Amino acid sequence: MKFFVKIRWAASILLVFFIVLVTNVIDRKNFEKLNYSVNSLYEDRLVAHDLLFDISRILQEKQLSVVVSDSSVVESLNRKYNTELNYLMGRFGQTKLTKKEQYAFDQLQDNLKRLRQTEQSGSAMSTAEVMQVLDQMDRHLYDLSKIQLEEAKRQVFISNKAKETINLFTQWEIIFLIVMAVLIQIIILYKPKEVETS
Repeated sequence: MKFFVKIRWAASILLVFFIVLVTNVIDRKNFEKLNYSVNSLYEDRLVAHDLLFDISRILQEKQLSVVVSDSSVVESLNRKYNTELNYLMGRFGQTKLTKKEQYAFDQLQDNLKRLRQTEQSGSAMSTAEVMQVLDQMDRHLYDLSKIQLEEAKRQVFISNKAKETINLFTQWEIIFLIVMAVLIQIIILYKPKEVETS
C-alpha cells in the first residue's frame, strides 16, 4: 500500500505543478501584451502626436513667412524650418506606422519634396501654389493626428482585454488551488479499508 500512497503524492504534486506552469505561461503572454500596449501608447502614439504637432507648427510658420516676408527672409527661414522638418519627419518615420499612417505619411513626404524642390530651384512658385501645398500638408497632418487617436484607442482596448484576462485567470487560479488543496488533503488522508483475507 505504501507504493500507491507514494504514487498518489507524486501525481498530486505533478498535477499542481503542471497547472501552475500552464497558468504562468498564459499570464506571461497577457503581461507581454499589456506591456507592449502601454509602450506602444507612449512610443508610437504620444511621441508621434507630439512630433505631428511640432511639424504642424513649423508648417504654419512657413505659411506665415511666405505671406508676410520678402524673399531673402523666406530663404533664411526655409533653411531653419527645413532642418527642423527633416529631423521631425525622420523621428516620425521611426515610429511604428500602420498602413493608413504610412500612406498619409508618404503623401506628406511627397508634398514636402515638392515644396523643397521649388525652394531649391529658385523658381518663383506663386504664393497661392505654396499655400496650396502647405494646405495639403496640413490635411495630411490632420489625418495622421486622427489615426494616432484611433490607434491609441485600439491599444487601450488591447490592454484592457489583457487586464481582464489576467484578472479572470487569477480568480480561476485561486479557485483551482483551493480545490487542489482539498483534493490533496482527501488523497493524503483517505485510507482505504483493508480487505481481510481468510
